[in-house]
Amino acid sequence: MPGMVHLSFQLKLLFSLALGLVSAITTTGEDQFVLSGFSGSNLNLDGAATITPDGVLELTNHTVHIKGHAFYPTPWRFRKSPGEVVQSFSVTFVFGMIPIYSDECTDGMTFLIAPTKDFSGAQTSQYLGLLNKTSDRKQSNHIFAVELDSSQNTEFNDIDDNHIGININSLTSLKSKSAGFYDDNKGIFKNLSMVNSNEMQVWVDYNGETTEINVTMAPLRSAKPSRPLLSATYNLSTVLEDPSYVGFSASTGPINSLYCVTGWSLGINRPAPLIDITKLPKLPHVGPKPRSKVLEIILPIATAIFIFLVGTTLILLVRQRMKYAEINEDWEAEFGPHRFSYKDLFQATDGFKNKNLLGAGGFGKVYKGLLSVSKLEIAVKRVSHDSKQGMKEFVAEVVSIGRLRHRNLVQLLGYCRRKGELLLVYEYMSNGSLDKYLHCEEDKPTLDWTQRFQIIKGVASGLFYLHERWEKVVIHRDIKASNVLLDSEMNGRLGDFGLARLYDHGTDPQTTHVVGTMGYLAPELARTGKATTQTDVYAFGIFILEVTCGERPINSHADDSSQILIDWVVEHWHKGSLTYTLDSRLQGNYNSDEVSLALNLGLLCAHPFCNARPSMRQVIQYLNGEMPLPELMPTNISYSVLGLMQNEGFDQYASLCSTISSSGMTSSLSSAR
Repeated sequence: MPGMVHLSFQLKLLFSLALGLVSAITTTGEDQFVLSGFSGSNLNLDGAATITPDGVLELTNHTVHIKGHAFYPTPWRFRKSPGEVVQSFSVTFVFGMIPIYSDECTDGMTFLIAPTKDFSGAQTSQYLGLLNKTSDRKQSNHIFAVELDSSQNTEFNDIDDNHIGININSLTSLKSKSAGFYDDNKGIFKNLSMVNSNEMQVWVDYNGETTEINVTMAPLRSAKPSRPLLSATYNLSTVLEDPSYVGFSASTGPINSLYCVTGWSLGINRPAPLIDITKLPKLPHVGPKPRSKVLEIILPIATAIFIFLVGTTLILLVRQRMKYAEINEDWEAEFGPHRFSYKDLFQATDGFKNKNLLGAGGFGKVYKGLLSVSKLEIAVKRVSHDSKQGMKEFVAEVVSIGRLRHRNLVQLLGYCRRKGELLLVYEYMSNGSLDKYLHCEEDKPTLDWTQRFQIIKGVASGLFYLHERWEKVVIHRDIKASNVLLDSEMNGRLGDFGLARLYDHGTDPQTTHVVGTMGYLAPELARTGKATTQTDVYAFGIFILEVTCGERPINSHADDSSQILIDWVVEHWHKGSLTYTLDSRLQGNYNSDEVSLALNLGLLCAHPFCNARPSMRQVIQYLNGEMPLPELMPTNISYSVLGLMQNEGFDQYASLCSTISSSGMTSSLSSAR
């Protein structure tokens, strides 16, 4: 056992001597050091920084958006004693910027003096692994740096993409200049491109008495120019803390780049020791590998075959391109939605075959599709040539839907245009349109009351967003059950904005021709031709009654007579038999209070006088129980007749009716029996 202890002590002693030998080779005193290559050095590395077997310090590697740091292992005191000014110091280093695939590098590197070696919070790209968006410009950083920037970033007022700057606590340089040097013989300035895979040397000198900072650069093996590249006056005593660490940082952006250092020295109160350039390792070679002889034989043959194939298939390629040709115009650049290629949509819908046809409307046919790459199910609305709507309506739909984001609105994923064809791409709603469930089409199951009430609340939320929560007022103009789609969880999503119109909040919508669907049209539209939020509220009221009663707004009978849903509901309200209007398929399974609220709210929203209707904000409050439903005037006159009276000019009567209330309209189902 004593022998083992003695052996362990000898090994420790030998290891200490080895470290001392390395230190003797690389440093020459407590106030200076020199590293001519980094083999055997004890630098502290983090991030992507590594030291190659040849002794090159690589701060980055072949990866985009990374950072790397290297620090001298022990901190340095730049003051003789606490409270005194920062002493003069001098630093020199040899570096190289190596592009991987082109003649560009992003983003750059720095030499820095800082109170810490922990830069884990620093960002990559334009932040050079030095700071981040939050810490930039903070005096508490206590960082002095010289940046070698290979990218131009306007947020930091960079002068170009090839400059050196002096930075104090910020990535906005105190002073900067394009990379280069002043020729001592000719006295002229010569530009240097830092991104050229060649080594260059930089000198950083600080005069503690005059507080002058000088930065000089030159090609490797050139003498230090007598005139510095840039100079600035700044008292580093207000910046640097004692002790502080010296080192380098670098980061890449979207382009792979190598930032390397091959030699480094520092001196305090003396010039930095000379770097022995004969001992410097060579920069790594990045580029294509030498071609083999087999490749030299195969390449000409392969080239000839390729040219032959290109010539043979040229006509087919041209035809294929024409088949999928698209149209781009300037106005499309303003819109956010992603543009799909016609080829992708053609393949997704299997060539727009009828087997994938989901339906057809006034704005065109709708097809189901499956994107081959993402496997995403989509619905593609393809505007036909004989559609009554055209480019103007298409633009309106792209503008309105493309930027709308709400859980109860059908999301527009993108669009495409070609040869006069207009195509809109929506997220696919697996459960189809609501009207199929309400009117027993395609063997759809009956919706229970909970589902119906949630759909009413969901569509109300979406319409409230369109009217008041978005940056512009969106008038839907065609709210109906067939335009409400159900997702996989049976949530109601309002879709088909082909008739949507936008106008600024606080302004009147422009009068236009009457559009929409019979049975959902507010009575004042016939007189004014003006679509407003109140005409949308009217259609929503009819929608509520349709969902609750399971009846269409206008029912045609075999004897050519018609039944108007809202008049039918009002009639039964007068008779005290409001429960008779409920969808018989509910079979008595419903919440009486919710059904009462839905029927009365439907009548309120579909009031023939527009100024008696609530806003969608109020509708949400009624549905959520945040506000009691107001009482309405009972009348023996049908809603249709009242609407006709308004259109004939009985505005004073309309105003009077909107202010009178009675207890009759808000009676519960139990009192209306």
